[in-house]
Amino acid sequence: MYFTYVLYSKKYKKIYIGQTINVEKRVTKHNSGKHRYTKRYIPWSVIYTEKFNTREEAMKREKQLKSQKGREFIWGMIRK
Repeated sequence: MYFTYVLYSKKYKKIYIGQTINVEKRVTKHNSGKHRYTKRYIPWSVIYTEKFNTREEAMKREKQLKSQKGREFIWGMIRK
């Protein structure tokens, strides 16, 4: 299984969109400060995930969520 995920840094009002096979492990890495972009905005929390059978599907959804319409969808969830 593959996952597309959205992280949110409440402190800095930032989102991060990615894909992985292990969401928990990936979030731990983001919060460890080892990633260039995400280390500046720690702490991160998972606010959205979707499950896919293939990496290609997860990458396609990641790309959709990174579009303007996808970001509007994410910020709409955050504002609720």
